[in-house]
Amino acid sequence: MHTAPLAAGPDRLWTRNFTLYFGARAVSLLGDAMLPVVTALAVGAIHGVSGVGSVLAVWTAPFVLFVLFGGVFADRIGARTMMIGADAVRLATQTVVAVAFLTGTPPLWLLMATSFLAGVAAAMFQPGVNGLVPLVAADPQRANGTLKIADAATQVGGPVLAGLLMVLAGAGTVYAVDAATFLISGLCLLLLRLPGRTPVVGRLSVVSDLRRGWSEFRSRAWMWSVILIWVFFGMLVFGPYVPLGSRLVGERLGDVAFAWVMAGLGAGTVLGGLIAIRLRPSRPLAAGGIAMSGFACIPLSVALELPLPLLMAGHLIGGVAWAFWSVMWSTSVQTQVAPDVLNRVTAYEVAGSVSGVAIGQALAGPVAGVVDPRDLLLLSGAVSVAVCAALLLTPAIRGLRRAGPPAAAPSLPLPGAPRRPPGRRRR
Repeated sequence: MHTAPLAAGPDRLWTRNFTLYFGARAVSLLGDAMLPVVTALAVGAIHGVSGVGSVLAVWTAPFVLFVLFGGVFADRIGARTMMIGADAVRLATQTVVAVAFLTGTPPLWLLMATSFLAGVAAAMFQPGVNGLVPLVAADPQRANGTLKIADAATQVGGPVLAGLLMVLAGAGTVYAVDAATFLISGLCLLLLRLPGRTPVVGRLSVVSDLRRGWSEFRSRAWMWSVILIWVFFGMLVFGPYVPLGSRLVGERLGDVAFAWVMAGLGAGTVLGGLIAIRLRPSRPLAAGGIAMSGFACIPLSVALELPLPLLMAGHLIGGVAWAFWSVMWSTSVQTQVAPDVLNRVTAYEVAGSVSGVAIGQALAGPVAGVVDPRDLLLLSGAVSVAVCAALLLTPAIRGLRRAGPPAAAPSLPLPGAPRRPPGRRRR
């Protein structure tokens, strides 16, 4: 597959806006990466495994339920406004939990209530995350690759930082630091100077806006085809891997070994992000689909019980594959979907992707009680290869051409006016 030469860089990446946005995302991702560790350790010590499951479940459920509305409101009043509001809510919820841990033993109802509110806030925040990228960077692909590197670094550093703070200062301090990340994120977003149109409050109903978003999503065969494939990937590969992989590696080589394996995955993600910054295929999703064949190394290396160095190598290859695909997908959506519906389309895409992962996580435990976990991960490896084949065999996905960043969006059309311009947006 031939690739276009690297653009001469019409504008430098590290502008004031992108630096602020990068700071907001990096610190927010760091807090997100700390949260599962402190939830498992702190909540588990008080309320047991069922308590941890309940707290995590009441975060996921409202996220899936409300993310579509987050897309509507982000398109109506502006993604940045919604994201700042969501950061403010999560600042409040995490501060409440921090105070509760610092002053005593928080009851389960309080932890579940704050987790529910944080899940709703995350649903309001997420649709605008990638929708802002084309507004703060002239080169979305380069920006996405850079953000993916930050994501990888925080996925490695966040759990380590949370573990150290738990030992040295306790759960209250970890939750306080998590709250501070939302404060910093909100301030960085507040300082952005965004060009282009001012969001217009829609005159149509929320239901009409949801229908418009669904219509735009459905009209792009390459997009709904990827999400349909990704539901199966989430159920059979991505969802089951974390609980099964950590269990199998931990039981065989110890918890420290699993930490090294995750470090290999993080290093691969960084490398994949760097490659994605430089390589600009003319058919990005086809190139991403080919790269994703490397993801099969992750479940297969665990299922085959390889020694630690080979486990790390398998996860490094899988991390490269995952990061490259993610950047190709994000850039394609950002540059193929119209700005005025970008956040709504993103919401449908995120909801579809998360639903498959959630189902896979929920079913992993019960199914592993009947089927050998190694056999399940062998199946995951086979499904990974099948997913790549499905991506490449689908004409709409394989044939999607690279598009440049769209021009600034015009004003929103009048209610009922037909419109289907070229556009923008992610995965």
